[in-house]
Amino acid sequence: MLHGKSAAGLETKFCRIEDGVDLSKDGVITGYASLFGASDQAGDVVQKGAYATSLGALKTGGRGVKMLWQHDPGQPIGIWDEVREDGRGLFVKGRVLNSVQKGAEAMALLEAGAIDGLSIGYRTVRAEKNAKGQRLLHELELWEVSLVTFPMLPEARVQGKADAEADGLVQEMADAFAEARIMLADFSQR
Repeated sequence: MLHGKSAAGLETKFCRIEDGVDLSKDGVITGYASLFGASDQAGDVVQKGAYATSLGALKTGGRGVKMLWQHDPGQPIGIWDEVREDGRGLFVKGRVLNSVQKGAEAMALLEAGAIDGLSIGYRTVRAEKNAKGQRLLHELELWEVSLVTFPMLPEARVQGKADAEADGLVQEMADAFAEARIMLADFSQR
């Protein structure tokens, strides 16, 4: 699993789109962006109810969770029509917009199986470490759910399961990209 942090403090957590995710030809995608109780490769475990306060505040404020391409706030690619918690995790249903260039590219890559991941962008509000050293995430402020190349949670993906060696390589590459983004952001602010 890749866990990143932007210069603005926004955390990201990658999760493979789970088997059984529905991707229709008209760009509608449904599935889980986060699974409760599953330890990711960084040892984080999202707890049931972690998104409830954030989702309630977004609804009250008339706002929604953004659908981005690769966590880039300059590249929205669609709309999440439904984002909710259920007993399993964070369920999402939305539309990838083919009328947006990156949206059309994302659909082509999803259909071809070249990308198979979802990743959440969030801030940790409340968390604790357990005896196993895992970070139990009790409350998260959800900002966005992205379609991504490098997913995080091995148990959830669109097609097939990668072996642990491949997941390790993916994590190393994703960590390097996250560090490079932070370094570039720091450099551009000088």
